[in-house]
Amino acid sequence: MRGRRRIRTAVATATAALLCAGALSGCTAGEPAAKAPEARATPKTAPKATPEPAPKPTSLWDVSPASVAAVGDSVTRAFDACAILADCPESSWATGTDTAVNSLALRLLGPEKAATRSWNLARTGARMAELPEQMAVAAAERPELVTVMMGANDACRATPDLMTPVADFRTHFETALARLRKGAPKAQVYVASVPSLMHLWSTGRVSPMGLEVWKLGICGAMLSDAEDLSAAAERRRAEVQDRVVAYNRVLSEVCAKDERCRYDGGAVFGFRFDTGQLSPWDFFHPSRDGQARLAELAYRRITKE
Repeated sequence: MRGRRRIRTAVATATAALLCAGALSGCTAGEPAAKAPEARATPKTAPKATPEPAPKPTSLWDVSPASVAAVGDSVTRAFDACAILADCPESSWATGTDTAVNSLALRLLGPEKAATRSWNLARTGARMAELPEQMAVAAAERPELVTVMMGANDACRATPDLMTPVADFRTHFETALARLRKGAPKAQVYVASVPSLMHLWSTGRVSPMGLEVWKLGICGAMLSDAEDLSAAAERRRAEVQDRVVAYNRVLSEVCAKDERCRYDGGAVFGFRFDTGQLSPWDFFHPSRDGQARLAELAYRRITKE
């Protein structure tokens, strides 16, 4: 009996070994072969969502305002543009009715509305210290657009030491915008840069008539002794020009803090007036053609989307 059991055990062990040898997976002798694992499904990768473009910020600037108030100095009053030693508001770049100038108001509003929906509040001889008062008057009209051209008289003093300090210039301009916002919080503001007085000197000095007129005292800090090319004279003119550049920096920086204000980017400062675009009476203020160029520069900036 014992011999038979040993024989059966040996046969079973040998059979199991043969089965293990043909199996795909390993097994222990005497144990049944393990089942092969089932194939696992490969998970599908979810498609990536296409990011939506961020919405563009809504601009508060209206390229077609329905009313215009102009503040500033003699340039906005078109002094010496059509008559000697006189304001010519009809030829103003901002609000004039002269079709040859084609003022900003005419371009934006048309002749009929320009007559009733535009106001020229500038004053010949005004400096930046006066701008807060002019802005308060402008705010009372509730204009949709206010144009500002101010600062030339702050630099055009008898001598450079009389020029308005830059810090005071900044304070006055900030105060002026605050006055406007108090009475007309949604009014848009276009700020023109102060023109290059150095360029006006270099252009007007080629005219014998201009040289004679300048001797009467126009913008002495820059234009006195216009034919003097000495080092001292050049330093004086450079000092005035540097002050104009500093004023324009102030205009740009203060305007940038107001979401409804646009600075001209130095367009007026960079414009190269020729003798035909300067008044034939003082070779300093813009002529009617010069006024037209100012209107064009302003319209281009104001209507840019």
